[in-house]
Amino acid sequence: MMESTIDLLRLDISGGRTVLDKITESLLSEFSQQNNLEKLEESKRFEHFTSYIVVKSEHPETFDTHDIVVGGGANNTGGTDAGIDGIAVIINSALVTDVDEMEDVASGVGPLEVEFIFIQSETSPHFDGAKIGTFGFGVLDFFSDNPKLKQNNRVAAYAEMMRSIYKKSSRFTRGNPVCKMFYATTGRWQEDAVLKSRIDGAESDLDGTGLFSSVKFIPLGASQVQQMYQRTKNAISAEFIFAARVTVKPQIAGVEQAYIGFLPWSEYQKLIIDDSGNMKGGLFFDNVRDWQGFNDVNSRIKETLESDARNRFVLMNNGLTIIASTVQPTGDKFYVENYQIVNGCQTSNVLFSERATLDENVTIPIRLISTQDEAITNAIVKANNWQTEVKEEQLFALQEYPKTLEAYFNSTNSPERLYFERRSRQYDSQPIEKTRIVTFDGLIRSFAAMFLNEPHRTTRNFKAIKAKLGSEIFAKNQRMEPYYVSALAQYKLEFLFRNGHLEIKYRPARYHMLLALRIMIAGYDQPQMQSYKMETYCQKITISLSDPAMSEKYISAASKIVDDASKGNLDRDAIRTEPFTNAVRDAARAHPGI
Repeated sequence: MMESTIDLLRLDISGGRTVLDKITESLLSEFSQQNNLEKLEESKRFEHFTSYIVVKSEHPETFDTHDIVVGGGANNTGGTDAGIDGIAVIINSALVTDVDEMEDVASGVGPLEVEFIFIQSETSPHFDGAKIGTFGFGVLDFFSDNPKLKQNNRVAAYAEMMRSIYKKSSRFTRGNPVCKMFYATTGRWQEDAVLKSRIDGAESDLDGTGLFSSVKFIPLGASQVQQMYQRTKNAISAEFIFAARVTVKPQIAGVEQAYIGFLPWSEYQKLIIDDSGNMKGGLFFDNVRDWQGFNDVNSRIKETLESDARNRFVLMNNGLTIIASTVQPTGDKFYVENYQIVNGCQTSNVLFSERATLDENVTIPIRLISTQDEAITNAIVKANNWQTEVKEEQLFALQEYPKTLEAYFNSTNSPERLYFERRSRQYDSQPIEKTRIVTFDGLIRSFAAMFLNEPHRTTRNFKAIKAKLGSEIFAKNQRMEPYYVSALAQYKLEFLFRNGHLEIKYRPARYHMLLALRIMIAGYDQPQMQSYKMETYCQKITISLSDPAMSEKYISAASKIVDDASKGNLDRDAIRTEPFTNAVRDAARAHPGI
């Protein structure tokens, strides 16, 4: 029989196995190379691939698929995956991967908006009704009080998080959680009636639990998978109608365009909400204050939006400032790309929270600026955030220090090259190894664990660590080397996890291992962060970690220290404590060296 050019799979006659179509195969190969997954078998790489594109479509920030993929035993020990290959939980726009992160994100008294995402991947030319049914039952069983399916460690950990979330159900004031199931194959979805009935049945079963405000089962064929992957490379963009505006004149050096005006909610929401109905990621990276929850100020904004006075919102709000690298007006229609809301994080989050009740009576004052000059951007950020609750050192820590640190990372032209992601998604479109990207929060965690001796707070009490921005983290005159070294150690550690050279059971203690590495290699007593001696101290660590054999020996020794200090109990509650940190520190200090 002649091979069709539109076949989505080719059959390898010699081996009797299915081979991905050329496009999907090429994209999977690119993804695998960029994420150090080449050594995994094809089906496992496809699980990571589909988990990445699905979660990226719902949460565009940088993340590690090893935190998402739960199927097949490569990430866990014991049990089965309950028919689920990937799980993601998004709470108030933050991706959380364990109970401690969830508690940290959910601390406070404000509303919780929760989304559960489940992924099943099949390198198959067909959508299989039986497997769709198994997937649906696995998700239903996941939410059961008495699950019938045996769960492996990763699935069980997510189930524990789920139960903790539902204990906070009094805070589901904006609606119960959303549940989305994605079933991905390399075949073609053709709206088959039998398969559709299976999907409808899975949705109906979950909807019948009363646990969700919305349940969706989304089938993904090869063309959808390919399109979703290509979209992960695109810069953040939006198109909206900006009719009520004036152009700022005269022209300002370094500013291509500038406008002041008003946007009705129907148009402003296009700037902050994606096609899936979620808050777009990375919008407020240049905003010095994270979302503060429903404090007094934000509660008053909320009350205004819920009252008959909502039409006065435009007169009561100070206005939002948006800076974009690209602004293309065509009449009243504007297209913006690579933009940041540098002043308006609190207002935007309250608007998003109230989105179900907003109408055309709500209008938002807007300043839209097009510039690619970082000095102008930073000056505008400072001017828009120069308020009593924001100290000068905080502005420095969130604006100036990361800029210098990015330049330092870029100056290290060695085989160990890492990329500091100062701005959200800045490397999405670049063909670089994604495992070498160091995120803002990731760097803070590894640095605090390794050089501030606080690995127990990197997850359980991360807010306490971030409170040190400007004083102990990203502070003026601090040396750059400790930040690079902590990122390098983290990269080396994750490399061994990904390639199976380090048992996954040690991953909950990975930040403690960073502390142990520093002490074993360079010594317990470290120089002051501003001292030139810190360069020599860090150089010892860099040299040892840059040698693959030496690096693996030290990491193996660190895992042994963790084993001894934990007495074999690597349970989260046992190791994320200060006494365990002290035990690891003392054991590393007493280590004779390699």
